[in-house]
Amino acid sequence: MTDHLVLFMPSGKRGRFEKGTTVLDAARKLGVYVESVCGGRATCGRCQIEVQEGHFAKHKISSSKESISGVGPNEARYLEKRSLPAGRRLSCAATIEGDLVVDVPQDAVVNAQVVRKDADDRQIARRPAVGLCYVEVEEPDMHKPLGDLDRVKAALQKDWGYERLEADYHLLPQAQKILREGQWAVTAAVHQDEDDETARIIALWPGLKNEAYGIACDIGSTTIAMHLVSLLSGRVAASAGTSNPQIRFGEDLMSRVSYVMMNPEGRDAMTKAVRLEISKLVQQVVDEAGCAREDVLDAVFVANPIMHHLFLGIDPTELGGAPFALAVSGAVKLRADDLRLKLNPGARTYLLPCIAGHVGADAAAVTLSEGPHRQDEMMLIVDVGTNAEIVLGNRSRVVAASSPTGPAFEGAEISGGQRAAPGAIERVRIDRDTLEPRYRVIGADIWSDEPGFLEAIGPTGVTGICGSGIIEVIAEMYLSGIISEDGVIDGALAAKSRRIVGDGRTFSYVLVESEPRLTITQNDVRAIQLAKSALYAGTKLLMEKQGAETVDSIRFAGAFGSFIDPTYAMVLGLIPDCELEKVSAVGNAAGTGARMALLNRDHRREIEETVRRIEKIETALEPKFQEHFVYAMALPNKVDPFPKLAAQIQLPPRKVLGGDSGDPSRPRRRSREERDARRQRG
Repeated sequence: MTDHLVLFMPSGKRGRFEKGTTVLDAARKLGVYVESVCGGRATCGRCQIEVQEGHFAKHKISSSKESISGVGPNEARYLEKRSLPAGRRLSCAATIEGDLVVDVPQDAVVNAQVVRKDADDRQIARRPAVGLCYVEVEEPDMHKPLGDLDRVKAALQKDWGYERLEADYHLLPQAQKILREGQWAVTAAVHQDEDDETARIIALWPGLKNEAYGIACDIGSTTIAMHLVSLLSGRVAASAGTSNPQIRFGEDLMSRVSYVMMNPEGRDAMTKAVRLEISKLVQQVVDEAGCAREDVLDAVFVANPIMHHLFLGIDPTELGGAPFALAVSGAVKLRADDLRLKLNPGARTYLLPCIAGHVGADAAAVTLSEGPHRQDEMMLIVDVGTNAEIVLGNRSRVVAASSPTGPAFEGAEISGGQRAAPGAIERVRIDRDTLEPRYRVIGADIWSDEPGFLEAIGPTGVTGICGSGIIEVIAEMYLSGIISEDGVIDGALAAKSRRIVGDGRTFSYVLVESEPRLTITQNDVRAIQLAKSALYAGTKLLMEKQGAETVDSIRFAGAFGSFIDPTYAMVLGLIPDCELEKVSAVGNAAGTGARMALLNRDHRREIEETVRRIEKIETALEPKFQEHFVYAMALPNKVDPFPKLAAQIQLPPRKVLGGDSGDPSRPRRRSREERDARRQRG
């Protein structure tokens, strides 16, 4: 029988299976969680999946609905009693007939990806772009033939000081009814932008209305986080998060650009997908807060450039290659209706400016939140993702760049890698003498060597290893001598520990012996070296531009950054040497920056001016990127000392096993790493 390639999204796990294998069996063999309460009898309907159509260039796979079996008797019997959402199938009944890309819908998953969504408790001075104004309006008078809405404007000018006022068109048919219902007392929502001398009435209610809301939303390539915020008090009324549905079109940004290039309807499909998901989040937060969509009057969005363009409905193809041209880089101001967002009919939206072709509005929001431009110290901000965004500076000068780390830190290029979800290993420690590991998984509070661990991890078991676990296990392997500074697993240790096993011409480290067996291969180590080297090389370029030998503080931004242990990040050489107490995670700082722009329009002007002054460094054009990349392949680095790290943690003796450690005097190794550097920076 013929084997067919099957890729599951959003986990990114893949494998080859014989024709006729059920999709559910394939998922189980790969460790992809698909719920099935009925045990595969096609009666519970919990194992729903969707087949994605199109050519996925990154994965070298073409998928279509012809590659899955038609509806059989078991599925037909289920459909006689219940219905399935359009495009969905029961994975226990559908069989593999060709190459497939299968999406496991998040609403059908119990232990779905963990989305970090909570807002911080920062107090933000309020000066929102939308304000509520209660006025009592003069009643009509035959001797004063002024229109009802014009008398509302006059009252607002008299009581609230607005000199120039206009009203949105959608209010014209409603104004008279609202005034009479409120007995000539109304509350008006007035939008005032600093760049426009004319304020606009965007909503009108009878009587007194004493609450209005805004939305701050960070559209990440992996997750979307949203906060519903009171425009009057500044409190966060509700928060929600979800996976970005565009993952099924490509797990990293460039693969999504490739999908658009190779599928004529790809851009429209991705725009609709992200807007639909945002609409669902809006409903979720207003339901949680006990308000209505019509109570939302303003919205601020931040995103990386490709997500920014796709959300706006702009073809991102130009961002797929030099010169990485943005269709629009400045702040974008629109009506919510322009984006098909069903909020209040007069609601406005604001998108922060993008810094450069691969340093987006999300990086601008992080900059606004952390404020390197407001201090004297040299601050490094790193948002680790499939494309790392780096900002370095102080009040004198700020520079920024992006670095193509790829999806390895999110598990996509790691043999046992997966996104953060219950069952994924997130913490690892290795005994320096016995080389025995212990680990902790998401969903359990105890370590693997503690009593009750198997009961604590419950039905999920150990399913894989996520980004923070990958960083820790590689760093721990280095600290315990399992891998050398050039990243080679020491096969001689196989005589000392059963954890070191042969793997073809190389060796692997067995992290989990039980099924599913989880090993860290030489290729896994290599993938992390490539990713961390790209990030460090980008950081090093910015430091040179600033003339800085060191940095004073480091901020990890983003959901992933919140769970990176600073010590292990530095051991790996992911970030430059720094006092460990000056390295901190700032969580969803992009979301905080979005809230700042939502609650205070002065912050909008601040970040617009700051972005105009930020100097953008294009790593692809910098000749020294390659040199820095080669040196950064070593752990922590081939040439840069880490004295502050060494003072706080015992680093292992230097050991080179590959005989080609990246030393420039060894051309064979150097040429390979230079090829890696060129490939990594695109």
